[in-house]
Amino acid sequence: MTTGAAYVFGPGATPSPAATKKTTTTTAPAEVTAACKPDARYPKRQLRGVWIATVKNIDWPSRAGLGQARQQAEYVKILDSAVKRNLNAVFVQVRPASDALYRSSLEPWSQYLTGTAGKDPGWDPLPFLIDEAHKRNLEFHAWFNPYRAAENADLSKLPANHPAKQHRDWTVKYGGGLYYNPGLPQVREHVTKVITDVVSRYDIDGVHFDDYFYPYPGGGGTFDDRVAFAKYGKGQKLADWRRENVNKLVAKVDEAVHETKNHVKFGISPFGIWRNKSNDPDGSATAGMSAYDSIYADARAWIKAGTVDYVAPQLYWPRGFKAADYKALTSWWAGAVEDTDVQLYIGQALYQVGTRTNAAWANPGELSAHLTVNQRYEEVDGDIYFSAKQLLTNPLGAIDRVAKEHYSRPALLPIMEDRGGEAPDRPADAKASGSTVSWTPSKGARAYAVYRVPESGKDCHTTDARNLAAVVTGTSYTAKPGTYLITSLDRQTHESKPVKVKVDKG
Repeated sequence: MTTGAAYVFGPGATPSPAATKKTTTTTAPAEVTAACKPDARYPKRQLRGVWIATVKNIDWPSRAGLGQARQQAEYVKILDSAVKRNLNAVFVQVRPASDALYRSSLEPWSQYLTGTAGKDPGWDPLPFLIDEAHKRNLEFHAWFNPYRAAENADLSKLPANHPAKQHRDWTVKYGGGLYYNPGLPQVREHVTKVITDVVSRYDIDGVHFDDYFYPYPGGGGTFDDRVAFAKYGKGQKLADWRRENVNKLVAKVDEAVHETKNHVKFGISPFGIWRNKSNDPDGSATAGMSAYDSIYADARAWIKAGTVDYVAPQLYWPRGFKAADYKALTSWWAGAVEDTDVQLYIGQALYQVGTRTNAAWANPGELSAHLTVNQRYEEVDGDIYFSAKQLLTNPLGAIDRVAKEHYSRPALLPIMEDRGGEAPDRPADAKASGSTVSWTPSKGARAYAVYRVPESGKDCHTTDARNLAAVVTGTSYTAKPGTYLITSLDRQTHESKPVKVKVDKG
């Protein structure tokens, strides 16, 4: 994850029970949505995510060597902070650098757990990380860095079972770090195998790549892939060949993920500038570093090929920043996904708020203003914030302001039709006892949406989130007096028809 504003030019986030009340339970007709105009201020479907970075212990665990209980408590604190702001997804870095924050036979344990690469922490964190997220109705995306082999280029410091140590011919030293060579078929095979292993063994909802493909320039020297280029280049220009190598991996991972479990999503968070208009008429009105030319990441090609389910470009610059204006870039990315099945989420620089990198970040309302810009584009399906540390520290109160101005209601996740699923049966036996509304579980339901129907108005209550009171994973809800609609949601948030429950005043 890029973490510096200067990276536009180079690399661097209940009410108490009342007395028993009368109960009225009926089956509500399906909402007639064709004539219902949704309010853009209360989107019913919107991804709201946060990145939880483990590399260098940026977010979690706060430092290496903590005990299991402390690690778990820190993670739960992050999740509860996300739920407090009505977020609905976490993107957790499970493979920072050819290592694993889960039990793996393919790569060694991450040093960021114990302080020692390859050392068994005594427990497998990933089931806990997933389960705690799901308990809170947070979608869990496993975040992988595909090509970084090690932070340090000294092979002697790696565990004996590290793939880079066993296959030194896969690696390239650059800028003090160690990278897998994207031009080698063996590397693509290994990365895909690692990801498929996680998809097959764990109940994740998504596979996520960040913006690190070929190394960012500025590390000193050259990325020496001459031997691989001579063998596999087939007369191509070096830059075209490198982009094609990345495209091949993206397509291979996309296919493998969906063949293993079709419901698992695959997406990438590219650097925010694809190309500048000065280099390409199809580029954006910007003047910064280009991912296409500098790190050989062609997000536009992935979108056109449909080899990603979503993109989350890191638009880590404020409005009015000449080299990379947030407004110009949001418009460009909205156009890039227009009329495709690829969803667009915007990577937001929560970590920049309160810093001196640009005067705009001293404005506590800058981040919230970004989401107001997003409302102009129906293609924008949500936002992801970098990173969890600032979710806890809440610099300048900015994330609370975002929550107040844009996330006052919960939101369901956007549906990806290609990932399957279908609306479950509506909740059965819905009833109210005192202030508790309850129902029996619906087959195939992972959560339930609870709408509080206003006294005025007869329909359109589920068109947007104006009346969405909660999304719960259990089969009960503590309610104030009023009329409620309850719907069932599958893991892809397909929604059933509602049932109506009335909680009378005591």
